[in-house]
Amino acid sequence: MSVYLPNDSGLATLLARSDKLLVVCYCAAWCDTCNEYHPKLVELSEKRPDTVFVWVDIEEEPELLDDEDVENFPTILLEKSGKTLFFGTVLPHIGQLERLIQAVEESDGESFSGPAPGGVRNLLLERSA
Repeated sequence: MSVYLPNDSGLATLLARSDKLLVVCYCAAWCDTCNEYHPKLVELSEKRPDTVFVWVDIEEEPELLDDEDVENFPTILLEKSGKTLFFGTVLPHIGQLERLIQAVEESDGESFSGPAPGGVRNLLLERSA
């Protein structure tokens, strides 16, 4: 599996052993846009084995949002080395996420300055262990 769910057993091992870029896609099962976006996210994840992709249904896993609200889908969190690099809504075109990942990788790890869920990597480690 290339896009993990928060409770997938292999996710904890992957997150614990590496400091790979973490891409969390916050969506909802009832959202048609999300359902169309998911297969494209899977395709992107297969092209980027150096990145960990996680699909979070905000209604099933609200604790993975901390106190943040999601108003539009898909909402993306990019995190590396315990730092949030991006948190926000993107257009449901996978090319936009590809460019965002590339820009974050080229930014030398500058952290995001806005509100974002905290400790997502640690919460995912706990959930999937």
